Amino acid sequence: MQFRRYGIYYTPHPGALADFGARWLGWDVASGQPAPHPDIPGLPAPLPDITATPRKYGLHGTIKPPFHLAEGATAAALADALHILCASLAPVTLDGLHLARLGRFLALKIDGDQTPLANLAASVVQQLDPFRAPPSDAELARRRRARLNARQEALLAQWGYPYVLDEFRFHITLTGPLAPEQAVEVETALAPHITPLLPRPFTVRDLTLVGEDISGMFHEIHRYTLTG
Repeated sequence: MQFRRYGIYYTPHPGALADFGARWLGWDVASGQPAPHPDIPGLPAPLPDITATPRKYGLHGTIKPPFHLAEGATAAALADALHILCASLAPVTLDGLHLARLGRFLALKIDGDQTPLANLAASVVQQLDPFRAPPSDAELARRRRARLNARQEALLAQWGYPYVLDEFRFHITLTGPLAPEQAVEVETALAPHITPLLPRPFTVRDLTLVGEDISGMFHEIHRYTLTG
């Protein structure tokens, strides 16, 4: 399959959280197939509408945001470089994950100090940057609609994304933007289903290379174990 963009994600190992997350979003990034939504009582809107924004990405936490390949770079060379990099990086263990609001969205966020994971993400962002093509003017304009601060603007200019390095905040997005009252209802309905599935402690043992197909859906290409 040909992909137009590539990214480096954390994706849960096969199991209860990965299965539920795929069904919640309606897309299984590991199989590259739609997943049937679960029946969740108490939601304020149809689940396909609630999850429309994050669906195409699958259940994931971004490590290096999606990018077009630089001129002369190849997908095979990117995969080889990620394999080598993961062999030099150690797994990261954090306290756990919890369901929380992130602005107008619901997401899974880190319990406690995320510094070890932020350091790992910074290594990936920096070491693999030669494979990234510069963002287009349209991409830059879209990012700037978020009213970036000076530091975020500098990161966007250097790394093609404003929320990396010291601005990195790991999260696993579960919804599109919600009105405040909707967020309360979705959180109340979702929490009993997802909270028992959340790992404690939370260990990142590998990274996943993903690709975006021509329809905009993301697929797992390969999972690389952290063995450093």
